[in-house]
Amino acid sequence: MRTRASTPTASFSHNMRKPAILLIKDIYYPFVAALGVLVNLVTIMILARRNCGLSKCISVYMVAMATADLLVLIINVIVYRIFSYHFPFSFLTYSPVCRVILYLCTVSFDLTVWFTVFFTFDRFVAVCFEKFKARYCTARNAGLVITVFCFLTFIKNIRFLFAYEPEQIINNVQWGCRASIEFFSSPLGIAWVWFHSAWVVWLPFTLIVAFNCLTIGRILMANRIRRKLRGSRSENHSDSEMENRRKSIILLFTVSGCFILLWLTAAVSFVSTRLTNTNNYRGDHTAPGYIAYETGTCLKFLTCIQNPCIYAATQRKFREELKNVLKSLWAVVLRLVRKCG
Repeated sequence: MRTRASTPTASFSHNMRKPAILLIKDIYYPFVAALGVLVNLVTIMILARRNCGLSKCISVYMVAMATADLLVLIINVIVYRIFSYHFPFSFLTYSPVCRVILYLCTVSFDLTVWFTVFFTFDRFVAVCFEKFKARYCTARNAGLVITVFCFLTFIKNIRFLFAYEPEQIINNVQWGCRASIEFFSSPLGIAWVWFHSAWVVWLPFTLIVAFNCLTIGRILMANRIRRKLRGSRSENHSDSEMENRRKSIILLFTVSGCFILLWLTAAVSFVSTRLTNTNNYRGDHTAPGYIAYETGTCLKFLTCIQNPCIYAATQRKFREELKNVLKSLWAVVLRLVRKCG
């Protein structure tokens, strides 16, 4: 015999009583996960074919960024914020498994943030240091930088495996994870939290802004010199080198600018709640601090979708390759439909 709470009407009524931020999350995370996984997989396919007119070095960094974004979507969104949340007593919520998931969440965010920094630095070197560019801006060095950083990131975040304790114990089985009060209230834990915030947000912000300012300054100076050398007679003629620089500026600043804007809300809410000691919401999902934190988190995940959209908007050859990939996928779907029919 069904209870009243299990009827569709009761279930709908229960959902309507949920705070707005929770209803938004229930819709937002599956949408972001589905769209993000698709566009990043397609982006990796396109970049791996190397038909976009990009250098091998840039392609390596862009593939790494897309792969890191894909990991964030799979681990942070699908596994942790969808499956673990909606299935509270599944295999994913065993405390040891939960700790590993939280550890991988931290690692994947580190990778997606710092790959953006490395991409920005690579473009800074390519524009500002002509002699060093030939030695540094190579596919081999890009792969080495990415590999070494991945190894160091896995080591750096090991502390997170021991920063959480079981949320509850049922029949001697540990379920869930919650922040260890003993660790996070200790001087070491507080220092670690602030260091992690600076490492993931404030230091990358500073480096990205600094590299971009230096890069744009060098490009503008080079353009002025080039115009003077070409003379007023040919100033109105097309200049392929200046056009390539313009496209590089658009790509670089759009990627890094969107990254900063989408992370800014989370960064500001983190600092404000830490400084005012209002980060403990005690289950109040209507608290302004909680809403600000969750809004910032939602915006952070949009960075995992932004890059493919930016590539499609700013790179003509990327758009052409995207059309070819979509045509190929559509042809495969039609063949499958014909076989099934």
